[in-house]
Amino acid sequence: MSTRLTAAESALDPGIAARLKRDADGLVCAVVQSRAGEVLMVGWMDDEALHRTLTTGRGTYWSRSRQEYWVKGDTSGHVQHVHEVRLDCDGDAVLVVVDQEGPACHTGTRTCFDTDVLLARDGA
Repeated sequence: MSTRLTAAESALDPGIAARLKRDADGLVCAVVQSRAGEVLMVGWMDDEALHRTLTTGRGTYWSRSRQEYWVKGDTSGHVQHVHEVRLDCDGDAVLVVVDQEGPACHTGTRTCFDTDVLLARDGA
């Protein structure tokens, strides 16, 4: 298991770290989108996961259930090649723009949002 680093222990650029508004667990929401604009998944990042994503070019997240860092694709082969990372206006979420190899969802679907449609209006 990967031990979680505190914000002070992370190598994340202090200028970026100062702009983050973390939740009570020290995390920010990471919305992952393909370069074509399709929303693929949502993950969670602490300062270290964001640092690793920015420096390696691979989507790296903090697993709240397993309590460890994970790099998307290390186990499944469904790698995320990161092209862009943007901080939202409130500083509490990041947009991670990727080239996704294979499905993004752990269930094997292309996205985590394509199986349970709650509302779909025609022509919208």
